[in-house]
Amino acid sequence: MMGDTMSSAAGTVKAEAVVMPDFGRGPPQGCPMHQNVKQSVPPPECPMHQASVSAKEEVKNAPSVPAHQERAYEFVECPMRAASGVKPTLSDINPANMMPPPNQQPSPGQPFSLSVVRQESNIPRSGSGDNWVYPSEQMFWNAMLRKGWRWNKDDINQKDMNNIIRIHNQNNEQAWQEILRWEALHSKECPCGPSLIRFGGKAKELTPRARFRHWMGHELPFDRHDWIVDRCGKEVRYVIDYYDGGQVPRHTILDVRPAFDSLESVWDRMKVAWWRWTSS
Repeated sequence: MMGDTMSSAAGTVKAEAVVMPDFGRGPPQGCPMHQNVKQSVPPPECPMHQASVSAKEEVKNAPSVPAHQERAYEFVECPMRAASGVKPTLSDINPANMMPPPNQQPSPGQPFSLSVVRQESNIPRSGSGDNWVYPSEQMFWNAMLRKGWRWNKDDINQKDMNNIIRIHNQNNEQAWQEILRWEALHSKECPCGPSLIRFGGKAKELTPRARFRHWMGHELPFDRHDWIVDRCGKEVRYVIDYYDGGQVPRHTILDVRPAFDSLESVWDRMKVAWWRWTSS
């Protein structure tokens, strides 16, 4: 995701349709996106009303941030600093975990230059007021090298990396939209909507659904991700299988659904299956 999955060089994304009732209402007025920050007064328990805490205590209480999200907005707003090739200084080190910014430096022997610009997603990052930020072309390249990817001279070029990043970001935006459709079933329970806590790739671990489809004669997915979503304090796991588009070239099909981790998720899957069957 905002990780390191490689796909075809150019293409479109399609998610498996989930027929659901229309939950098109926006978040209620009490949610953060409707607040007037300039006019609202923070409640007494907020940090600005408390006695100042020591630097050590501040570091201790700092929320855990994924390494690839460290200082991410710097590469959205001012990527040229990273492109200058200057190594991180002491001031660049994050005191919360003593880690430098993500690797935006060219790899040894890299055959062409790559962009260090990062794009902000539309996916809220749990525990912060920010969204997840996608990797740059350079970060993606470095990550693939760490995973063992190697190419011959003419196998990949600069334009291919641009297309890979575009498809990577498209896939994740579409996956999040499908998750929002599932989460709409719980709009009363979580009116302000979900956020993404973490994610992970599990390409070598086939889901029971993928195995069953394969036994029925369908192709296996080329990738799998598990996304952990924060539903207003409750962690919910979603499984995403990625399939090639078949006869449609350069096309990705996403199969997004809640994992069978709870009776609530089982019930959601049963309801949606019923709606699909009765609407077909």
